[in-house]
Amino acid sequence: MCELFAVSSSRPARVRLRFAEFATHGAPLQAGTGFAGNPDGWGAAFFDGVDAHVLREPVPAVRSVFARVLEDHDFHSPLVLAHVRRASRGPVSLANTQPFARELGARVHVFAHNGDLPGIEAQAPGRGDASAPARPVGQTDSEAAFCELLRMLQPLWVDPAAAPSAQARLQVVREFAGRMRELGPANFLYTDGECLFAHADRRRHGDGVIREPGLHLLLRAAATEHAHDVPGMQLRAGHREAHPVAMLASVPLGSGPWQALPRGTVVGLTAGARFA
Repeated sequence: MCELFAVSSSRPARVRLRFAEFATHGAPLQAGTGFAGNPDGWGAAFFDGVDAHVLREPVPAVRSVFARVLEDHDFHSPLVLAHVRRASRGPVSLANTQPFARELGARVHVFAHNGDLPGIEAQAPGRGDASAPARPVGQTDSEAAFCELLRMLQPLWVDPAAAPSAQARLQVVREFAGRMRELGPANFLYTDGECLFAHADRRRHGDGVIREPGLHLLLRAAATEHAHDVPGMQLRAGHREAHPVAMLASVPLGSGPWQALPRGTVVGLTAGARFA
């Protein structure tokens, strides 16, 4: 299945992703091929205020010149979200490569999903509505789900000058997550550039069995320096004032007190701290 990863920090962090290695954490290299188990595209969003650098490519990271350039680029961001794709629905194409990004309320919203959501079209009443805030460009169930989430969130973002409360956003995300969970595995990461939400469900594990946990959380206590190094991912965050950092991943990345999130858990983070 696809791999998810996110970082939330109150201070800009330098996050370097080496996607060819990163993809092997949840799906080791396939013998004799040189490809990771998720070879159908990669992408990442690095936030800068209400906007984000969203970089994605529908090719295996091991063959991507673009990915290698990105690996050496120093993005400093308080909020990072990444996805490595193994295609299950829709062809391998840019339109079907995550994370997906859309504007709502004069800010960029980003979404990435791991799982399968058969029947999502029937659960997305706004799909054919010309007034909907977003409609799918590609063919994936993940993008259809994201557009439905934005439709549900739209009433909260009618006034760009007055952002809704974190609790109001959380309530909508929880309702959406409950609906998606009834369709199939629905692990997802979603952010509006301020709050980062994650929903944990089930995922296909290395033995081929679909079961929980589908997502893991690591909360790092406030400190002036943070460092986390694993194959494929390097994080550095430093500031004169102590600040917390939180990470989410499909599988634990390296050592630390990673928490396996029970199915149905919705996590809310802002500035590296958990509020739900």
